[in-house]
Amino acid sequence: MWDWNFAVEVFPEIASALRITISATFAGFVLALVLGLFLTMMRRSDKVIISKGTQGFIEFIRNTPLLVQLYFIFYVFPEFGLSLSPFAAGVIGLGLHYSTYLSEVYRSGIDAVPQGQWEVGTALNFKKGQVWRKIIIPQAIPPVIPVLGNYLLTMFKETPLLSAITLVEILQTAKIIGSRSFRYLEAFTIVGILFLVLSYPSSLLIQRLDVILNRR
Repeated sequence: MWDWNFAVEVFPEIASALRITISATFAGFVLALVLGLFLTMMRRSDKVIISKGTQGFIEFIRNTPLLVQLYFIFYVFPEFGLSLSPFAAGVIGLGLHYSTYLSEVYRSGIDAVPQGQWEVGTALNFKKGQVWRKIIIPQAIPPVIPVLGNYLLTMFKETPLLSAITLVEILQTAKIIGSRSFRYLEAFTIVGILFLVLSYPSSLLIQRLDVILNRR
């Protein structure tokens, strides 16, 4: 049965682990944003070996489970001399996995930029890097911001997977509390409520942002 006294007692311990969950989410998302843009540009390379190689890498990552990738980074990399903390391995795993999805989001935004905009860059005698930086990216990114926000929320809800590589985020904290007290109901319920409290308002904010951007 639900014990309010126990719930009040363990809530601060679980809530304190929320900092790790949020930090891993944002660090992983920033990494995914940068890697995703890099993959998009590599996939659009004029050199077939680069574009096809990048496409193959994206398909490989997207078609293998995130949990397997996390295990590989955390448990296999040390065999090659690269030992990472659970937090670093989790951030790299999340960032790498979601970068392949964000690369598709970037690609859709770039494809929506009229072909004439590329020709404007040529007419202004811009170098290729300047065309990307000054003309294409400023037009391609804003329309896809709501989609990027949805992926941020999805990543946040997948952070419990990081408990599999011993990162003590909120789910792992709930497991520890449960194994210590043999009471799981309160701890796991609090974890679920914390995810709901953070995710639902964020989803409403993203919907509002989508309306504002599409209105322009």
